[in-house]
This record gives sequence, structure tokens and C-alpha cells, in this order.
Amino acid sequence: MFSYWEQQTFLSGIDIAVIGSGIVGLSAAIHLKRQQPTVTVAIFERGMLPSGASTKNAGFACFGSISELLMDLETHTEAAVMALVAKRWQGLQRLKANVGTAALRFEPVGGYELFDDAAFYARCADRISYFNALLRDEIGPDVYRPADTDIARFGFRHVNHLIFNQYEGHIHTGTMMAALLEKAQTLGICVFNGALIEAVETVSQGVQLVTASGIIHCRKALVATNAFARQLLPALDVTPGRGQVLVTKPVPNLPLKGTFHMDQGYVYFRDIDGRVLLGGGRHLDIAGETTTAFGLSETIQQRLLSLLDEVILPDQPYEIDLRWSGIMGFGKQQTPIVRQVTEHVVCAVKMQGMGVALGSLTGEEGADLLLRQ
Repeated sequence: MFSYWEQQTFLSGIDIAVIGSGIVGLSAAIHLKRQQPTVTVAIFERGMLPSGASTKNAGFACFGSISELLMDLETHTEAAVMALVAKRWQGLQRLKANVGTAALRFEPVGGYELFDDAAFYARCADRISYFNALLRDEIGPDVYRPADTDIARFGFRHVNHLIFNQYEGHIHTGTMMAALLEKAQTLGICVFNGALIEAVETVSQGVQLVTASGIIHCRKALVATNAFARQLLPALDVTPGRGQVLVTKPVPNLPLKGTFHMDQGYVYFRDIDGRVLLGGGRHLDIAGETTTAFGLSETIQQRLLSLLDEVILPDQPYEIDLRWSGIMGFGKQQTPIVRQVTEHVVCAVKMQGMGVALGSLTGEEGADLLLRQ
């Protein structure tokens, strides 16, 4: 149980509790303090570091490869797809403004989509003009263009076509999160790590957070736990999806420069400090990767290694340095869930694997909804 000293010093007088210290939670907390500086805000995080995907993602500043947008049009209207792309783009601009491009280590290197299927490439290439026209006003002219001439420069094998997106880039996930944490602490926001919230209960005085060590009282709460949201709010349409990532040791004369997508966005890779970062493959075992358990699977790891051997670094020696996984939140609709759950509780969850792009605005929307209550 919490001691008298702990209750009096650390856990009393909390106006708003934010559950989850990822991009969404930190963005929400920072926005709350900027909008109402006198409000006392505390963040509760289950892990030593953010536990979902915010510190475990691949660092892509992307808003949708052309094949992803094409597939989205099969289940969503054109207006809905374009609204989501606009939100991703605006979210990236907000992230840059909040963190700063230097701390973000943003590099506007562009993005490439790789194709080995001629028929599917033809479908995507046929829609380049269509998507460019739709995105011109929001993002800029000529978002996508064919880029087959770059295949040889990158040294790819078994790749027949490339489509280039000139407005994508990559970031450094670690410095991004460190900058957000520093901003939160500068504003006087307390961040409690290793603080697993087991339940969020609405009571007459506001909200009580149930932990293994006791009850924490606050006036309002924002749930920003993304893939883990149903552990607190079981009715939400949020399904976890694990993403596996590996990083090689430095590769001499690595020719990669950019962000790269394959298999309709399910596989992705990039250069980082002279290394190859490669991740994804969830589509190979959707059932097995629908989990909140961190870990690796032999099937997906072998697929990633075969891509290194046969496509990305053919006939070039490499060594794997690190492997890890992150947990993302998905649902039937592509848009995040930002809604009032009870009188004093709001949720802002389900980034659809696009937390870097969607997290900042989603957190701010959740904060604004909480303040309007």
C-alpha cells in the first residue's frame, strides 16, 4: 500500500491522470499544461520506458505508400482516405513543431515502394496521377513518381519496379521520445514509470486508478495505452498487432538512403548509422502476431533474414546486432479512436501502426475533449 508520505507528496491533488507515456500520452499531457497551466497533470506508465511501440518503432515519417492507399480505397471512401492522409501529414508537421527537427533528427530522404509483382505494380503506377492530383493541395505537387532507375543504385535483387514518394523521411525514435519527456518534465508534469494501472473507475469525486499498491485519486483521466486499451476499456475496437524489428551491425559502403516499403507496407526498412533496420512481416501470421506479448517468431525472423540475403544485401556479408518487437493497435476503421468513455474519462487510442504520424494530433484531440467536459 502507499504510505502516508507517498500519498501526501506524490499522489495527492492530481487533476488529470494520463495513462500511457507514448507519443499520444505525452502529447496530450503537454497540450493540457499549455492550455491550462494551473492544472496538475501526472502520467502513469506501466514500463521502465513507454511500453507499446513509441520507443520501438522503425522511425518512419510516412503517411501512406501508394499501395496502402490503393488498398484503403477498397474499404473506405475516397473522402475518408484523403482525410486520413491529411491527418497523418498534419500530425507529422505538429510533431516537428513540438519536438523540433534537430531533436527529431528528421531527414527528408524520401520513400520508396518496392515491387516484384508486375501486375500489382501496374495497378499502382496507373493511379500515380490520380493520387498526385488528390494530394497536391494538402502535401504538394508530384508526391509519387516511378523510380525504376534507382534499383541498380541500391543494389536490390528480385525488385522489378520502384515508386518514389518525395515527401517522406525518417526520424530518430529515441531522441524524439527523450525530447517529449523533457518538455513534459519542464512543464511540471510528473511521470511515474513502473506504474501499471489495473482499472479506471468513475466515482462521485472523479476517477480512481487501481494499482497493485493502492488507489490513486484524480479528477479526470485520459487513457492513451493504444494496443493495450482493452485491458482497461474492454468494449473498444482495438486489436493488438506485434511488429518485429532487427538491426544489423554497420555494413561497409551501405548504399541505402531513404525509407523503403514492401508488401503493401507490411515490410519496411531503412538505413540508420550505416546499418540496415528491417521490420514487419506481421501479415505472414496475423493470428500469431495478434498479441500483447513482446517476443519474436521464427517464421517472421526467417522471412526478414531472407529479405536481407536475397533482396536488400545480396552477396554482401552482414551480422545482426539487435532484435526487438513493439505492440501496435489496430481496428476495423483506419482512424484513431478519440471519445468520451464516461463522465470523467476519455480515450485516445488505435494508431493503426502510424503512431509517429498520428500520435501528436490524436493526443491533443483527446486532451481537448477532456477539457471540454
